[in-house]
Amino acid sequence: MSLFDKLGQSVKKLGVFGGVFSKIDDALYDQLEEELILSDVGMNTALKLVEQLRRRARERGAADIETLRLLLRELVGEMLTAPPAPQATQKPHILLVIGVNGVGKTTTIGKLSHMYRTQDKSVLLAAADTFRAAAVEQLEIWAQRSGAELVSHAQGSDPAAVVHDAISAAKARGTDVVICDTAGRLHNKKNLMDELAKIRRVIDRELPGSTPEVYLVVDATTGQNAVNQAREFGAAAGITGLVLTKLDGTAKGGVVLAIMNEVGIPVRYVGVGEHMDDLLPFDPAAFAEALF
Repeated sequence: MSLFDKLGQSVKKLGVFGGVFSKIDDALYDQLEEELILSDVGMNTALKLVEQLRRRARERGAADIETLRLLLRELVGEMLTAPPAPQATQKPHILLVIGVNGVGKTTTIGKLSHMYRTQDKSVLLAAADTFRAAAVEQLEIWAQRSGAELVSHAQGSDPAAVVHDAISAAKARGTDVVICDTAGRLHNKKNLMDELAKIRRVIDRELPGSTPEVYLVVDATTGQNAVNQAREFGAAAGITGLVLTKLDGTAKGGVVLAIMNEVGIPVRYVGVGEHMDDLLPFDPAAFAEALF
């Protein structure tokens, strides 16, 4: 099954152009703007998209609804296009996975681990969620499933110390990739955000000059609150990419546009199911096609 096929089955299409409109006029643009806002795109991003669409439609001489739909899909694909993820400059390559409770961080880590293992890379998981009961056990299950190693401490330990020991172990073993789990955090809790910043400092100190990836995992059903999460987490940990989960549910996925437009954080992966291979590299064009 192709990337578009999977996205097309999981992404709820935005309900734009679904009315009785037969011509391109102000009423259609007003309706489009409203539908985008209702689809979690957000007001600022919806206004920007509609204005861009008006301008491009004039430039291209769009004369029918289907052409306008294709132009909107083109604009969305352009908005979501971002530079590729930074390449690993040394071993181990570090991934820090962050986000609030319940978004699917542990499952995402398991899928990422599986992805790297299928690329014949060695993986070590750092169980830096030392707060939640059973967090280590759940990560251990994913390590076993994906064939990764695991470094953990007792519950209540310093998460930064876990990351430190995981990096030390990876250096000694020649491990290719270290993926660090973290406790689910509310983005408005300063002390927990400070803890994330401490973990990031440990990574920078132990692997100077490295290019760690920091993935924020966001539930696709969260809506506009995801934009606030991206801003706050980005300030603490320097997010390099977004993983959008639960697209196999009722999510519309429009919040991706708001995050990219307002915060500038690119989507790297989307989760479209519970199986190990249901984490897909993000394709802006395929995603835009699935939305419309």
